[in-house]
Amino acid sequence: MHILLVEDDEKTRTLVADYLSHEGLNVTTAGDGKAMTEALARGGVDLVLLDLQLPDGDGLALVRELRTQSDIPVIIVTAKVDEIDRVVGLELGADDYLTKPFSPRELLARIKAVLRRTEVRDRNAGGRDELRAVVQFAGWEFDLAGQRLTAPDGREVELTKSEIGLLATFVRFPQRVLSRDQLLDSTRSDSGDGYDRSIDVLILRLRRKIEENPSEPLLIKTERGSGYLFDVKVKRI
Repeated sequence: MHILLVEDDEKTRTLVADYLSHEGLNVTTAGDGKAMTEALARGGVDLVLLDLQLPDGDGLALVRELRTQSDIPVIIVTAKVDEIDRVVGLELGADDYLTKPFSPRELLARIKAVLRRTEVRDRNAGGRDELRAVVQFAGWEFDLAGQRLTAPDGREVELTKSEIGLLATFVRFPQRVLSRDQLLDSTRSDSGDGYDRSIDVLILRLRRKIEENPSEPLLIKTERGSGYLFDVKVKRI
């Protein structure tokens, strides 16, 4: 998972980033609101850890602005102890609130809890409409309901059930790092012929079908130590 840590204090920023990285999270840091906006624009962020007191702006205003553009989960981390700040932050759309000083283990636990809730929310939000969706990416067209994949040149590409499940997960969560366990769950079928080999082999099979050069993939990228990233914009039609 990719965490964006927005903290103006360099010592705190380094300590928290090192701890979270050691726990297996991919961490990008930002020292102010401008750097935060630039990092979000690059995409792929799964959660924002946001200090309210930044040198170039009010953290609460950043939460408000972020919520008008995205539903990326936000945990406010701040030295402010006033209840009104906590209440306002949550009302503006923050998912959790942690007051400094805090235990790194508690922060990690809260991150995991928020990500679990977000995963359930996204899964429930998919619903029947998403299952009926037709999406496009990099010239390809994928009909989720009909389980048909059409190449940019118009030919239909045959996929196995496991490959369909894998691609469906990727198009639902583009530009987001997904762990091997998450991808493995998406490839198991109800009939019991679940994918019991390495998820990496299945990734390779799918790359051979949708990548121009599977040995140098541009769509399905490996994030070393974290999982895989579907690095392409997906358009629902």
